[in-house]
Formats: sequence, structure tokens, C-alpha cells
Amino acid sequence: MADSREADELVMVRPHIRGVIPLDSFHVPARLARTVRTTELEVRVNADFPQVIAGCAALIRDRWDTWINRRIEEAYTRLHEQGHAHSVECWAGHTLVGGLYGVQIGAAFFGESMFTRQRDASKIALVHLVARLNRASFRLLDAQFVNAHLKQFNILDVPHGLYMRALRPALEQAPDMEAFRAAMTGEQAVAYARQSTSQAS
Repeated sequence: MADSREADELVMVRPHIRGVIPLDSFHVPARLARTVRTTELEVRVNADFPQVIAGCAALIRDRWDTWINRRIEEAYTRLHEQGHAHSVECWAGHTLVGGLYGVQIGAAFFGESMFTRQRDASKIALVHLVARLNRASFRLLDAQFVNAHLKQFNILDVPHGLYMRALRPALEQAPDMEAFRAAMTGEQAVAYARQSTSQAS
């Protein structure tokens, strides 16, 4: 992380309590489920990763600064080019209106940031992310920190020791990345997001 958009230094952070979104008990609120099923937004994977990370770094509304500096943008874009970082995006025609990005190592996905320019766009992207992780047999979704926004999805506070015990086996497994990238309807997204990883495998 960076202290600000203009900072050159990077700071390494290892939370003692990690925010983990459980893939086998992810909660999709009823209203959001209806939105995911009926939205006219098109959900794409890796269509424009640089634009997603730029959207996450943009200064909007009440956010006067960001932890994503240009070094981070460049580093994650290189990871994406090497096949290690991925974005889930919501498009209204030719316009990107929301999305998220993160890093994949084995069957673990490390969510980094999300943004929205249209109501519910980032939430739709999150439901699609969880659905695709389940369909592809991922085992861990690391959200780093618990916040009020993520509590509605059943995010858990996981102590470091327990987190490492879950992380190690996930790193050794190989998910189906074709299944992760493949097209998915809103109906499918809600169904996969709501089912356990054992059902989705």
C-alpha cells in the first residue's frame, strides 16, 4: 500500500485479523440478487484491467486520497499481463461503470480494490467474482480487511494463525481458470455465489 496517491514509498501490511469472504457461505441479499439477475450491465473478465485499477485509484466524492499510487498501478498491471491479476468488470455499452481486481495464487484470490460509477455496479461485480471462484473451484477469497460495506456479505474476522492454515492448502491447488473467465448469466451468478464450494466443484 501507499500512504497517498502521490507517495513514492510502499508500505507492507500484514493484518493480525484478516477479512475473509467465505466462498461456502457468501450472503447475497435478496434485493441484490434481483439486481444481478435483471441488470442490463454486461459483466466481463479482464476486458480492460488498466481501466479498472485506474477507477479504483480515482479520487471521487468523499474520498480525498487513495492508497493506490502509480507504482502499484504499474506493478499490478504487469501481474495482469503475466496472468496473475484479474478484473471483473461491469459495462454499460462501451462505458466501464464499476468493477474490482485482485491477484490469484493457486486456488486463492486476493481481492485488492473495487469501485463503482453506477449504483450496485461494484456489488454486481463482487457477486460475479464469488460465483466464478466457486465455479472454478477456488478455496479462499481474501478481502484483507473487514469493513461495514462487506459485512452484508458475511465477511469473517480470521486470526492470522487460522488464516495461514486455510491459505497454505489453497496455494497448492489449481483452479479451472477457463471456468473463471467463461461467460456467466446473472441467474448463474446468483446460483453459483450461493452454493457451497463442495457443490460447485
